[in-house]
Amino acid sequence: MITIGYAFLAGAVTMGFSVAALFFLRFWKRTRDGLFLAFALAFMLLGVNQALVVLAHVPEEDRSPLFLFRLAAFAIIIWAVFQKSRR
Repeated sequence: MITIGYAFLAGAVTMGFSVAALFFLRFWKRTRDGLFLAFALAFMLLGVNQALVVLAHVPEEDRSPLFLFRLAAFAIIIWAVFQKSRR
């Protein structure tokens, strides 16, 4: 059972991830640097992951297939930093 407080905090975290994604998207539009686009995509995936965990009432998120969203987000960040450092 998900409490109101947990749902509120999960919504705040989801909003935070979404705002961060929008900031990085704005930086990407200004600079056209792929690193910013990768960060925007990763933060959006983290926000979607957080929202789906709460909406699906997943009790242990580390044992859920929804964990793959988080794994993909961090893989995108690692790949983007690696690509940026190679140049």
